[in-house]
Amino acid sequence: MASRILANLLVAGGSALVRAASQAYRQAIVNAQRTGVAHEAAHGAAHANAGGMFGKKVMTVEEARAVLGVDARATYAEVYARYETLFESNARQGTFYLQSKVFRAKESLDAEYGVETAEAHAKAEAERAAGTRKSVGDGDAKDDSSSAK
Repeated sequence: MASRILANLLVAGGSALVRAASQAYRQAIVNAQRTGVAHEAAHGAAHANAGGMFGKKVMTVEEARAVLGVDARATYAEVYARYETLFESNARQGTFYLQSKVFRAKESLDAEYGVETAEAHAKAEAERAAGTRKSVGDGDAKDDSSSAK
């Protein structure tokens, strides 16, 4: 008799626990749908921005441009020059968080521009240096023509 009562109590307690857990789960789904979390979780793998719950987050190109402060028409040499400036200034007086954001922004734009090697960085550096020399040379030529007049 006592074993029968104990068995009934266990079954009743177990079923109440299962009902409470299923109700809590249903409520969690409703709350997730209200906030949009369910859509992100269901479609997260399809988006470049999400790699699952614990996956690597990839910075979007728009966010990368905002972090580096360049527009969509910027050349890779301009992007790389801006990256170097921000990275070095954050190395001296900034935070590791900002420095890593700048680095991730450059990584994202490297992929956008199709840059895969260090040789491309060297080429961008050479283009930037050539652009600097060219603009300095243009300024000297303007000064010479204005002084000749």
